[in-house]
Amino acid sequence: MGLTDFFSDLVSSFGLAEAHAEAPPAEQNDDSAAEQQDEKTEESSEPAEESSEATEEAEPEAEEEEEEEEEEEEPEDIKPKLEEECANSKTCAPYKHHFDECVERVTRQQEDGDASGPKEDCVEEFFHLQHCATQCAAPQLWKSLR
Repeated sequence: MGLTDFFSDLVSSFGLAEAHAEAPPAEQNDDSAAEQQDEKTEESSEPAEESSEATEEAEPEAEEEEEEEEEEEEPEDIKPKLEEECANSKTCAPYKHHFDECVERVTRQQEDGDASGPKEDCVEEFFHLQHCATQCAAPQLWKSLR
């Protein structure tokens, strides 16, 4: 007995059932089908009046649910505000200065267009500034969450 025989026997032992679709309903002759449709339309017109009454009763409930959702608004996230304050503080001033200088250099390079050489980006300076701002804001954030 080979390895493949073993696995095929193992899979077949689980006895997975095959899915069978139901047969479509038998077609009816045109006369009886038309009569049934007429009966359905007559029945559907009566409940339509009842359903309009039910929707009028459901509308105040829907309004109440919307009011509850408005009351349960999520609180404002103070982290971005704290990080912005920290980025502009004395603590992160050196990083902000380096980032601002880099932005000026890159802007001048883009405006000149004729400048040859490697194109610079300020990703490293940005990450240093963000790291400083995050480290500064973390203790304040924890205090406000307690």
